[in-house]
Amino acid sequence: MIYKVPFVNYPLQYSLLKKEIDEKIHSLLLKGDLYLRDDTIQFERDFAKYIGSRFGISTNSCTDSLFLSLYAIGVGEGDEVITVSHTYIATIASIVHNRATPVLIDVGPDYNMNVELLEEAINSKTKAIIPVHLNGRCCDMEKIMKIANKYGLAVIEDAAQAVGARFMGKVAGSFGLTGCFSFYPAKILGCYGDGGFITTDNERLAEKLYLLRDNGEKARYLMKDPEEAKDKKIYCFGFNSVLDNIQAGILNVKLIHLNKWIERRREIARMYNEGLSEIEEITLPPPPNTNSPYYDVFQNYVIRLKERDKLATFLEKNGIETMISWRTPNHLQKALKLDHFKLPETEKISKEVISLPIYPELTNEQVEYVISTIHKFKKECL
Repeated sequence: MIYKVPFVNYPLQYSLLKKEIDEKIHSLLLKGDLYLRDDTIQFERDFAKYIGSRFGISTNSCTDSLFLSLYAIGVGEGDEVITVSHTYIATIASIVHNRATPVLIDVGPDYNMNVELLEEAINSKTKAIIPVHLNGRCCDMEKIMKIANKYGLAVIEDAAQAVGARFMGKVAGSFGLTGCFSFYPAKILGCYGDGGFITTDNERLAEKLYLLRDNGEKARYLMKDPEEAKDKKIYCFGFNSVLDNIQAGILNVKLIHLNKWIERRREIARMYNEGLSEIEEITLPPPPNTNSPYYDVFQNYVIRLKERDKLATFLEKNGIETMISWRTPNHLQKALKLDHFKLPETEKISKEVISLPIYPELTNEQVEYVISTIHKFKKECL
């Protein structure tokens, strides 16, 4: 189906960046710069600086970034890690694949970790907390870090959906021991395959993560002594989780546009909030308020209503593509055997949330069409 308003529009973004992207890929192919070369070095430096962290380790996915972060700090069998169910399954899988036990707590009205429930979930087995900054909004990191520091717990931030988001002036991914990012194509900063990143201020941890992501080998650009390159030393058993240099090159092109794209997302969110505010049956996300401690980047624009499925069908018939995330919450997926967790808000949210199209290339006319179509739904169906 050809949508009047697609949920994402990869071809349109590419067409607008075609000259820059094509020149970058062409130059890398001509030079044979494919693996841990200059564009990787540049991106690791520039993205870490953007986040405000001392070190940046590129990986092949946010999933691996989460897994490697936990692995590097020694999380393993017998340990517990606290996170939420209302997230992509990879967050929880990173805990399980480290042979640790996930402890799931409920979320609040903003779909992020309910920090009021955090402390009671902590016990002697707790090793770490993974707050998930969902939909482009930071968790309340002031309270989370205070609790983590009180109990001596590591904080691994899942910032897959929060590139550029801030809380009290500080950027997502710069609060915890590590911050983990995704460059999946649909993300605010996306490459043309998959990619991930880890930020940290801890030098020893960074050195370990550089090794773990590349089979225990140290990249040439990290070697301080030229003689190291001759040795081919293996420092540890590692994993194969390298961001290839072509994807790094694409991300270098896109990083220049990131702040402009975020501002456009916030502008679209403002239009949605103003256009839909009179519909009482719909719960809207907080508007992009400059006085708020939260600076939201709107990876997703999520609304809630009891007649969610009817709205999705109505919008589909009118040429508007939407997304419904996690109709079945992770803890209720039978194969995962996590149904001993009682998470009423998560379960309610999963029945009511729907994401509207939001990306920088969306035109004002398309946004207005979505708004008017939802008003039409209100008139005809509610």
